[in-house]
Amino acid sequence: MKLKETVKRIIKEEQTSIQNLSSMSLSEIAQLIYADYRKNKKPFDYAAAPYLEALATMQTISDNYGLDSGSSIVAYLLSNLQTWKGDVAREVKKELNRRLKFASR
Repeated sequence: MKLKETVKRIIKEEQTSIQNLSSMSLSEIAQLIYADYRKNKKPFDYAAAPYLEALATMQTISDNYGLDSGSSIVAYLLSNLQTWKGDVAREVKKELNRRLKFASR
């Protein structure tokens, strides 16, 4: 599926997606982040871009991206998404933090 089609689908199903965050893969969460930025027509934080691109290739937090652990990718992404605001942002950040917490156990 093309990214543009995926973004449209996710925007359309945003509320459903927020409720299903815990069952979404990291790549689906990355698509949701992209979609929310596009929907709000906000410029994307350039510092978060490489981590979001990495997240888009991962299924779980235990996956690696090159030599980087999934946990480090998620942690660095969260630190670079501090300016991302709104309901979707709050729920996605909460879910990513929850996954980080359980990954460190």
